[in-house]
Amino acid sequence: MSATFDVTIVGGSYAGLSAAMALGRAVRNVLIIDSGDPCNKQTPHSHNFLTQDGQTPAQIASKAKQQVLQYPTISWHQGLVADVVSTPSGFEISTAAGEKFKAKKILFATGIKDQLLPVKGFAEAWGISVLHCPYCHGYEIKGEVTGIIANGDMGFEFSRLISNWTKKLTLFTNGPSTLTAEQAAKIRSHNITIVESPISAFEQEKGYLRHIVLEDGTQHPLTAVYAKLPFIQHCDIPKQLGCAITEQGFIEITEFQQTTVHGVYAAGDNTTMLRSVSAAVAAGTKAGAMINRELIEEEF
Repeated sequence: MSATFDVTIVGGSYAGLSAAMALGRAVRNVLIIDSGDPCNKQTPHSHNFLTQDGQTPAQIASKAKQQVLQYPTISWHQGLVADVVSTPSGFEISTAAGEKFKAKKILFATGIKDQLLPVKGFAEAWGISVLHCPYCHGYEIKGEVTGIIANGDMGFEFSRLISNWTKKLTLFTNGPSTLTAEQAAKIRSHNITIVESPISAFEQEKGYLRHIVLEDGTQHPLTAVYAKLPFIQHCDIPKQLGCAITEQGFIEITEFQQTTVHGVYAAGDNTTMLRSVSAAVAAGTKAGAMINRELIEEEF
């Protein structure tokens, strides 16, 4: 394997693979480095992606990888990127195992890492019956007894959103409510119960929720729960390179997927609150085309 590439893509999931395909079709030498730890590894089905509706995330990624690697200028390396350093000709990439690669441009398609609630059963149910997105999973549980874990403005907005899919709703603020009086009254006017007692456990079986147990001992049978969680960037290297981070915690990009550092691009969940396979694929395609455009401008 050559140690010098036109582009190195950090992260081999949907955005990274999509960018690689665009670059491979532009006859660019591309290296994808992937650590093998996707955030949706527990999610049983993916939706809202034409031709792939209902497939598992792993099936979509596997088929995509197979198709992408048919392009002879694209290489795959299993590993964890530990450091990226700017050089006069681009970037030097180092892995945790000590390998070094060079590239003119770099794309971070590294996603984000959700900060799971430190409560029994939550991690086991995350992505299966504890969900982040009604557009991804709401249809499958429409009309079911459903919970929301959120507070304040997010609790209000999420209650409004989820009520489109089911009217059997309970809002768990997991501690004292920070809703305004007007927000609480509006929520209750739509027959949504507000529960402030802290949550002590998520009773589940193979990831499927049975009920929530509160610290006061009460139990709430539920089919599913939506949770808005804080997150961190899965990879800190863009920030270390000087890439600006938004107030929401995403990598700041232009409409062309460029970060604030020349030659560094980003695509996928690390740049946007719109977390879906289709959105990541679209962003990756755009990033690949824009990177190729920048290379052409520098070469011609």
